Amino acid sequence: MNRRDEFLKTQKVLHLATIGNKTPHIVPVWYMYSSKKIYIGTNTRTQKAKNVKKNNKVAFCVDAGINSPIYGVMGQGNANIILENNKVKQIAKKILARYFKSMQNKSAIELLDDTNCIIEIIPEKLSTWSY
Repeated sequence: MNRRDEFLKTQKVLHLATIGNKTPHIVPVWYMYSSKKIYIGTNTRTQKAKNVKKNNKVAFCVDAGINSPIYGVMGQGNANIILENNKVKQIAKKILARYFKSMQNKSAIELLDDTNCIIEIIPEKLSTWSY
Protein backbone atom coordinates (compact mmCIF):
# COMPACT_ATOMS: atom_id res chain seq x y z
CA MET A 1 0.00 0.00 0.00
CA ASN A 2 1.36 3.42 -0.92
CA ARG A 3 1.86 6.21 1.62
CA ARG A 4 -1.19 8.16 0.44
CA ASP A 5 -3.59 5.22 0.83
CA GLU A 6 -2.10 4.27 4.20
CA PHE A 7 -2.48 7.87 5.38
CA LEU A 8 -6.13 8.02 4.27
CA LYS A 9 -6.84 4.72 6.04
CA THR A 10 -5.36 5.86 9.34
CA GLN A 11 -6.41 9.50 9.71
CA LYS A 12 -9.64 10.36 11.53
CA VAL A 13 -10.98 13.66 10.15
CA LEU A 14 -11.73 14.57 6.55
CA HIS A 15 -12.85 18.05 5.52
CA LEU A 16 -15.62 17.65 2.94
CA ALA A 17 -16.57 20.48 0.58
CA THR A 18 -19.90 20.39 -1.23
CA ILE A 19 -21.74 23.02 -3.25
CA GLY A 20 -25.10 24.36 -2.15
CA ASN A 21 -26.95 27.20 -3.85
CA LYS A 22 -23.71 28.20 -5.62
CA THR A 23 -21.93 28.55 -2.26
CA PRO A 24 -19.28 26.14 -0.95
CA HIS A 25 -20.08 24.28 2.25
CA ILE A 26 -17.20 22.67 4.14
CA VAL A 27 -17.52 20.42 7.16
CA PRO A 28 -15.20 18.09 9.13
CA VAL A 29 -16.47 14.50 9.06
CA TRP A 30 -15.60 11.04 10.28
CA TYR A 31 -14.96 8.71 7.38
CA MET A 32 -13.60 5.41 6.13
CA TYR A 33 -11.27 4.91 3.15
CA SER A 34 -11.69 1.51 1.52
CA SER A 35 -11.17 0.14 -2.01
CA LYS A 36 -10.04 3.58 -3.26
CA LYS A 37 -13.36 5.14 -2.15
CA ILE A 38 -14.32 7.37 0.77
CA TYR A 39 -17.42 6.66 2.85
CA ILE A 40 -19.14 9.14 5.17
CA GLY A 41 -22.13 8.28 7.32
CA THR A 42 -24.74 11.00 7.71
CA ASN A 43 -28.42 11.78 7.62
CA THR A 44 -30.43 12.99 4.63
CA ARG A 45 -31.40 16.10 6.68
CA THR A 46 -27.80 17.39 6.72
CA GLN A 47 -26.65 20.15 4.41
CA LYS A 48 -23.86 17.99 2.97
CA ALA A 49 -26.32 15.25 1.95
CA LYS A 50 -28.74 17.78 0.46
CA ASN A 51 -25.91 19.40 -1.48
CA VAL A 52 -24.60 16.08 -2.85
CA LYS A 53 -28.11 15.19 -3.98
CA LYS A 54 -28.24 18.44 -6.02
CA ASN A 55 -24.61 18.47 -7.20
CA ASN A 56 -22.42 15.38 -6.86
CA LYS A 57 -19.12 17.25 -7.35
CA VAL A 58 -17.14 17.33 -4.09
CA ALA A 59 -13.68 18.20 -2.81
CA PHE A 60 -11.94 17.00 0.33
CA CYS A 61 -8.80 17.39 2.38
CA VAL A 62 -7.10 15.27 5.06
CA ASP A 63 -3.97 16.64 6.67
CA ALA A 64 -1.77 16.14 9.71
CA GLY A 65 1.12 17.89 11.36
CA ILE A 66 1.84 21.33 12.69
CA ASN A 67 5.59 20.87 12.80
CA SER A 68 7.58 18.56 10.59
CA PRO A 69 6.53 16.10 9.32
CA ILE A 70 3.52 17.69 7.65
CA TYR A 71 1.55 15.55 5.23
CA GLY A 72 -1.78 15.90 3.48
CA VAL A 73 -4.03 14.62 0.75
CA MET A 74 -6.61 16.62 -1.10
CA GLY A 75 -8.83 15.66 -3.93
CA GLN A 76 -11.92 16.07 -6.01
CA GLY A 77 -14.44 13.53 -7.12
CA ASN A 78 -18.00 12.47 -7.61
CA ALA A 79 -20.26 11.51 -4.72
CA ASN A 80 -23.22 9.16 -4.57
CA ILE A 81 -25.83 8.86 -1.84
CA ILE A 82 -26.41 5.28 -0.66
CA LEU A 83 -29.88 4.89 0.85
CA GLU A 84 -30.37 1.10 1.03
CA ASN A 85 -30.84 0.53 4.78
CA ASN A 86 -28.86 -2.71 5.19
CA LYS A 87 -25.89 -1.35 3.24
CA VAL A 88 -26.07 1.99 5.11
CA LYS A 89 -25.99 0.29 8.52
CA GLN A 90 -23.22 -2.11 7.47
CA ILE A 91 -20.95 0.72 6.27
CA ALA A 92 -21.91 3.04 9.16
CA LYS A 93 -20.88 0.37 11.71
CA LYS A 94 -17.47 0.06 10.05
CA ILE A 95 -17.00 3.83 10.10
CA LEU A 96 -18.03 4.16 13.74
CA ALA A 97 -15.79 1.23 14.75
CA ARG A 98 -12.83 3.43 13.81
CA TYR A 99 -13.81 5.95 16.50
CA PHE A 100 -15.37 3.96 19.34
CA LYS A 101 -13.89 1.08 21.34
CA SER A 102 -17.33 -0.52 21.48
CA MET A 103 -20.50 -0.17 19.45
CA GLN A 104 -22.29 -0.39 22.82
CA ASN A 105 -21.11 3.15 23.56
CA LYS A 106 -24.15 5.46 23.99
CA SER A 107 -22.87 7.96 21.40
CA ALA A 108 -22.08 5.19 18.90
CA ILE A 109 -25.61 3.82 19.26
CA GLU A 110 -27.15 7.28 18.80
CA LEU A 111 -25.01 8.05 15.76
CA LEU A 112 -25.80 4.69 14.16
CA ASP A 113 -29.52 5.21 14.78
CA ASP A 114 -29.36 8.67 13.18
CA THR A 115 -27.41 7.54 10.11
CA ASN A 116 -29.80 6.92 7.22
CA CYS A 117 -27.46 7.44 4.27
CA ILE A 118 -23.85 7.10 3.25
CA ILE A 119 -22.00 9.54 1.04
CA GLU A 120 -19.70 7.50 -1.20
CA ILE A 121 -16.94 9.50 -2.86
CA ILE A 122 -15.11 8.21 -5.91
CA PRO A 123 -11.95 10.35 -6.10
CA GLU A 124 -10.99 11.49 -9.59
CA LYS A 125 -8.08 13.78 -8.77
CA LEU A 126 -5.76 13.39 -5.79
CA SER A 127 -2.70 15.34 -4.76
CA THR A 128 -0.40 15.07 -1.77
CA TRP A 129 2.05 17.34 0.00
CA SER A 130 4.81 16.71 2.48
CA TYR A 131 7.20 19.02 4.37
